[in-house]
Amino acid sequence: MSAFSAIIGQTVKASFRAGGGALTGLLFFLTVVTVFPFGVGPDLNLLARIGPAVLWIGVLLSLLLGLDRLFGQDREDGALELIMVSGEPLALFVFARAAGYWLAHGLPIVVVAPILGLILNLNALSLAAVTATLVVGSPALAMIGAVGGALTAGLARGGMLAAILVLPLSIPVLIFGVAAVNGAIADPDPFLAPFLILCAFTMFSAVLAPIAGAAALRLGLD
Repeated sequence: MSAFSAIIGQTVKASFRAGGGALTGLLFFLTVVTVFPFGVGPDLNLLARIGPAVLWIGVLLSLLLGLDRLFGQDREDGALELIMVSGEPLALFVFARAAGYWLAHGLPIVVVAPILGLILNLNALSLAAVTATLVVGSPALAMIGAVGGALTAGLARGGMLAAILVLPLSIPVLIFGVAAVNGAIADPDPFLAPFLILCAFTMFSAVLAPIAGAAALRLGLD
């Protein structure tokens, strides 16, 4: 457990160092959300209607930016080989890296998202629904992203390839996240069903993504 916590802490610290990507992802999210109203125009009702989707898309794209750094350094300095030789579960290492990645890249964006929601003319109920769905859904994006980062670890320009691989797998999380928000603010649409499915996506990804990521890392080392 101490090693697990140490890996999470190391991932968080590395993400906030120069070139770590966490601040870049946050600035990218801020830019996307703040520029979007200028493109849509002064229609506040339209902004309120599409605002949850804008926030979710911004979170998804921001989490794709740092995937190339998730396992690249471990492959270069030989840490992956040492973990495999030590007998420690590689899947647990992948899970710790993904958890640290979410804490550094995802959590700050989730905290800032409700504030930026005011720019998109979201009311209190919409902001609460967006926050709730991002809290339970964004970890799934980080776990899925870890698989893409593992598949492209060590490749030159692996970040772009990882984003291409991860984006289709992340679409269901995006769909149910936005559907849950729409269900909370529109009476005919359900909220609980898509919200529970979103929770299920996160739980399944927390179990399956580390296993898939570990397999991808082993394949890359062979």
